[in-house]
Amino acid sequence: MHPALLPVALSLLLLTTPASGQISPMSLVWQMMVLAPLDTARLPDATRPTPYRADALLPSHRIVAFYGNPRSTRMGILGELPPTEMMARLDQIAAAWATADPTKAVLPALHLIVTVAQADSGRDGMYRLRHGRELIERVSGWAESRGWLLFLDVQPGRARVGPEVERLEEWLRLPYVHLGIDPEFTMPADQVPGKRIGTLDAGDVNWAVQWLGDLVTRERLPPKVLVIHRFTEQMLTNHEAIRQDVRVQVVIDADGFGPPANKTSIYHHVVTRRPVQFAGLKLFFKNDKPMMSPAEVVALRPTPVYVQYQ
Repeated sequence: MHPALLPVALSLLLLTTPASGQISPMSLVWQMMVLAPLDTARLPDATRPTPYRADALLPSHRIVAFYGNPRSTRMGILGELPPTEMMARLDQIAAAWATADPTKAVLPALHLIVTVAQADSGRDGMYRLRHGRELIERVSGWAESRGWLLFLDVQPGRARVGPEVERLEEWLRLPYVHLGIDPEFTMPADQVPGKRIGTLDAGDVNWAVQWLGDLVTRERLPPKVLVIHRFTEQMLTNHEAIRQDVRVQVVIDADGFGPPANKTSIYHHVVTRRPVQFAGLKLFFKNDKPMMSPAEVVALRPTPVYVQYQ
């Protein structure tokens, strides 16, 4: 058994074994699910050999996401169009991806920025605005009604990553809800978002992996996906120390804009040459001129299994 799987197996066995010590049929089901041999994703599906569970989304699927916030027309496609029009467009783009690469099932997703970095310090001096229940439930409802995924994205400002993630537990308990963290807007105590590029360390990523993994075990969920945005080396420090846990699939999302040559250069700098687990790429409707086609993206090595549109 892979070492990262042992806590999952032990906790599920304890949850499903009666006090008599006899193993119930339900516990056998869980053991069969958890103790089955892991598969391993390799190039072109992952940046390095990466174990994954049979019930994981990656690498058998490609996630195609629309990014933004419905309360802003400037943060991405998710808020630029009326909801019905936006979701119809995502359907069209997902269909184009299915045609471009029929080897992977396409999963549409809404990637909602729920904690937004601010230039103003706010009451608590954390330089971020937390969106609450009304907005999250509205967008969650859009995703759930269509069988789509939902990503909740955090721009911490000067706040610590932990509290910004923990407050989302109610929604992350849902099997179709996943997490994103943006190092660009993760600031030290003396810096203001937007004035310089922020940074996130592997220690914070590992904290999120452990927290999500524990949630997966406790709630008996399929593995979670964790998206980390990156377009410079310093945005993510000590990337080689990010640990593998089959309960959480880490995606490094290459988040730079420009023509295809620039995009490819950034992608290879922060993804190919600095392998973590799975590869992602952000495409910009307005700032990528021309925007890379699905066929061009599929040709990248490793191949992005998460594609985000802003």
